[in-house]
Amino acid sequence: MKKSRGRTGRKRRRKHLKSFMDGVNCSHKLEYIKLKKWLKERGFEDSNLRPADFWETGRGLMTTKALQAGDLIISLPEKCLLTTGTVLSSCLGGHIVKWKPPLSPLLALCTFLIAEKHAGEKSPWKPYLDVLPKTYTCPACLEPDVINLLPKPLKKKAQEQKMMIQELFTSSKAFFSSLQPLFAENTETIFNYSALEWAWCTINTRTIYMKHPHRECFSLEPDVYALAPYLDLLNHSPNVQVKAAFNEQTRSYEIWTNSQCRKYQEVFICYGPHDNQRLLLEYGFVAMDNPHSSVYVPADTLLKYFSPLDKQRQAKVSILKDHDFLENLTFGWEGPSWRLLTALKVLSLGAEEFACWRRILLGDVTSARNEQQALGTAAKICQFLIADTQHVLLQISQLKRDKENLKPHLALVEMLRSEDLKILQKSAEILCSLNLGT
Repeated sequence: MKKSRGRTGRKRRRKHLKSFMDGVNCSHKLEYIKLKKWLKERGFEDSNLRPADFWETGRGLMTTKALQAGDLIISLPEKCLLTTGTVLSSCLGGHIVKWKPPLSPLLALCTFLIAEKHAGEKSPWKPYLDVLPKTYTCPACLEPDVINLLPKPLKKKAQEQKMMIQELFTSSKAFFSSLQPLFAENTETIFNYSALEWAWCTINTRTIYMKHPHRECFSLEPDVYALAPYLDLLNHSPNVQVKAAFNEQTRSYEIWTNSQCRKYQEVFICYGPHDNQRLLLEYGFVAMDNPHSSVYVPADTLLKYFSPLDKQRQAKVSILKDHDFLENLTFGWEGPSWRLLTALKVLSLGAEEFACWRRILLGDVTSARNEQQALGTAAKICQFLIADTQHVLLQISQLKRDKENLKPHLALVEMLRSEDLKILQKSAEILCSLNLGT
């Protein structure tokens, strides 16, 4: 008797482990039942995808059958997509058409999301709105304390993102006021800053690319957004390949996979070959072991390693600036990038070699001394960035203890910085063997 119980215990444990690896099916949850029913009414055929919670990625979609390369993952009818066309056919349409100067397609979509969310039960889009995130982790939503811990180039972009939403809010106030006849409550309380921030993040993180013909009632900014209910539950992986486009014949947005996926595993799509800084900026997450990830070297960090007494320093900096060699200088999993080494070689040119700078930009070697100095400087910069990253990781662990409310956001920056540290340590190893080689 005892024996068999042990075996079923093992079996149960294995089953539990399997669900832990594969994800926990969530299709029984009321919000997903309502969403599926709503999609069916709009012509969506039930696919092999089920909403599930995954340990590493959170909410996503699992497949109930094995997928082969060339299989159709999902086909979402046009009626399910939320576009500027949807907005214009709503009660907001008349107000948008009349408004001068014309609204941007982005603001039209933001306005629609805020209005529909406010409408609550009365909104035909309620089943979709109910499954959208309540909050986001884009840098624009992070506290200044957290933004300060980001790598310099990302910190600058995060502050720009925040400013952009603030400017959008300020410039839209008059338009929001013009919508007063549609609402019983004061539009200032409905279209407030946090509502716009939420709508902007929803569009920025969740829309699929879909080109629409230009309409006179909109500004000249590209109208390329579509919100895709259910499809937008698919998470990103840098290691998969998919083909995604709107099919004119079937009038549906389709995603086809070029990768295999086992039964009950999470189905991934690829948002593009983005590094982690871009993923965090645009989508609010970080991918572990991301092959596209790199650590950026700010121009001022680079220049710290070259003497201000070098008479040709200013000329070298001008050359690098003119040929766009002071931006996108990185360390990656393969070590320092060609761009970074090229910038270092130009800055390392001796007075007698200075005339050869064009050859360096074309990838030629000027002298063994120049090569060695560039590699040596790359190693020093790498060590400096390692120390800096370790220092920030220490600050994060202290803050996590002191500021409970910031924990989820701090964990995100911690992931980014930990991944940076791995890349820098790998680069340091590569540089060490290169320096020994020379």
